Amino acid sequence: MGVVRHLRQVDADHAGVDVAFRADVHAGLSQAQKAIPARWFYDATGSALFEDITALPEYYPTRSETDLLKRHAADLAQAIGPGRAVVELGSGSSTKTPLLLDAISPAAYVPVDISGDFLRDSAEQLAERFPGLPVYPVEADFTQPVPLPREICPLPKLGFFPGSTIGNMVARTAIDLLRIWRKALGDGSQLLIGIDRIKDRETLIAAYDDPAGVTAAFNLNLLERINRELGGDIATANFTHRAVWNDVNARIEMHLVAECDMDFTVDGRAYHMAKGETIHSENSHKYGPRDASLLLRAGGWTPVASWDDADPAFALILAEATEFRSAP
Repeated sequence: MGVVRHLRQVDADHAGVDVAFRADVHAGLSQAQKAIPARWFYDATGSALFEDITALPEYYPTRSETDLLKRHAADLAQAIGPGRAVVELGSGSSTKTPLLLDAISPAAYVPVDISGDFLRDSAEQLAERFPGLPVYPVEADFTQPVPLPREICPLPKLGFFPGSTIGNMVARTAIDLLRIWRKALGDGSQLLIGIDRIKDRETLIAAYDDPAGVTAAFNLNLLERINRELGGDIATANFTHRAVWNDVNARIEMHLVAECDMDFTVDGRAYHMAKGETIHSENSHKYGPRDASLLLRAGGWTPVASWDDADPAFALILAEATEFRSAP
């Protein structure tokens, strides 16, 4: 069957730059605490660097989640059943996806990712591996409402949200996202989501600040992307990567730290950063079992099964769409 149709739902300007990227960069650099949403890490270079991160010995989430998918394939097949359209949010290279597809015998696969080149390559590779499976790649920002391919509308659906990507969002944003996809996937749908658990600080810091410097390169590529796509003149050599554990908010924070006072422009707009000032580039929230359940329920999903890996702690949670009830 192969790749049936590639849908592109990104709003680009006359220069081919994502309009939302441009707006987020200027808004973020104008704040007292500068911050840029983590989704803009994933241009082609950033996506490739993230795949390198997932292979690092310090980066446990991919290893733990892959192990869970392998060990509990039969349980997943029984709980999910065959014939669903699998809609993967932030699919990336889809490296874990074949384990799920092998287990549940789906009717279609819809990878949704903001990095178009990376999406096309991974969709083609997966279509070759599953020649009888219709594959409908959708290039879009999955944090916003995304119209799904019309071909899967009549099918029951399974949202697949691996990698604990939900942790990149503060609670209110995560709940909004879960509600968006509860509506998009519809009544009777399911959601299989990866959730990273709270664990010791040393394990967490090592996973986000590896000694090989791959995560640092991934973080710094955000500045390179701004220079490439928005005509910036940021001296990236004057920034360093920092990962810190915020115990109050139960999250790892990644920052880009200015090592000296500097001035730079983006799109011809001037910005200043003082030595020690940072650009907050990512959060990675960690959840205990009760917190994860509350988050999902607030987003319109009822947890029905959970598979946990104890070392390091990570969970796969299967949830069902909560029925909408009208007010009495």
